[in-house]
Amino acid sequence: MSIRHGLLALLERGPRYGSQLRSEFESRTGSTWPLNVGQVYTTLARLERDGLVAPGGEDAAGHTLYVITDTGSAELRQWYERPVDRTNPPRDELSIKLAMAVGAPGVDIRAVIQSQRHATVQAMQDYTRLKARALGAIESGEADERDDLAWLLVLEQLIFQTEAEARWLDHSEARLVRLSGQTPRTPAEPAPPQATATEPAAGATAGRPRTARPRRG
Repeated sequence: MSIRHGLLALLERGPRYGSQLRSEFESRTGSTWPLNVGQVYTTLARLERDGLVAPGGEDAAGHTLYVITDTGSAELRQWYERPVDRTNPPRDELSIKLAMAVGAPGVDIRAVIQSQRHATVQAMQDYTRLKARALGAIESGEADERDDLAWLLVLEQLIFQTEAEARWLDHSEARLVRLSGQTPRTPAEPAPPQATATEPAAGATAGRPRTARPRRG
């Protein structure tokens, strides 16, 4: 996830200081990828070194402001136009875990799959519930529509991701069953019907999700 380009995108809207950039970044993404101030200022220092941003004076409270340069704006345009490179996918802990569990002594790989499936379905339900809340905020006009729409797009991507993960887990267990000749296990919790990015899942849980949109003051 490109923090540097995310900060450039925010700076294109006008001068910002570090804490302000962190707050706006987290608001736009619903705190899905939280930042700390140290990360923000380290990234700003690198952007300044590369000529993509420059100091822009201070605000009334004495905060050091940063502005995007012409070079930074050109870099941002190229980022928007350039497809995300998938030739070197990020390491996925779940894939690594299952790969290592195959043939590992004393490890029931199907139990590992069953446990992950339960957690994946729970996450899917949480994201779907948050999606319904974001849609409600947009339709009611009670919040910043731009930020809520951005958060909605992030949520829908997370829903699609968890749906794909649940299907992959089912496929992996079926593969193991075919190779071992065993009877498939009944999942501990079935996936909710139609838990897609276009329709809320039935029976979404009421518990506090792991990923939550920060409350607005």
